Amino acid sequence: MKHKKILFVCTGNTCRSPMAEAVLKAELKKRGIKWYTVQSAGLRAVEGSQMSEGTKYVLREAKIPFSAQFKSRRLTEKMIKGAYAVICMTHEQQMEIKFYRNVTSMYELCGREISDPYGGNAEDYRATFRAITENIESIIRGLDIRAQEGEI
Repeated sequence: MKHKKILFVCTGNTCRSPMAEAVLKAELKKRGIKWYTVQSAGLRAVEGSQMSEGTKYVLREAKIPFSAQFKSRRLTEKMIKGAYAVICMTHEQQMEIKFYRNVTSMYELCGREISDPYGGNAEDYRATFRAITENIESIIRGLDIRAQEGEI
């Protein structure tokens, strides 16, 4: 079976979207679900930027693995078209790329937007992390993510 790609999108691809990427990857691994590839990108990302220190901090604090080689990527039409689902952190971001049928937002899936902790303190990053982790089940349910037959 072909992997389905889930793509999280935020503005710069250094805080929220890589955080959501790491959280969903960890959750799918914990559940033994292998047929999904989780990635992230930014609407206005500076290509090759590192993940923010605040994001790294909260992921380490929660013992969620992430790639030390992470580099930000600017969202492209090819990425959107190649994804099963594109999840924007805010409704406003979704409206920028609303012309694609596979684009949704955290608001549509979970009933809340994910605020940007960029430039904030550790508690700001923790609040963003909690907002993502508290809604991971809604994402999984909303996208109908499940193990394939014989996978677990």
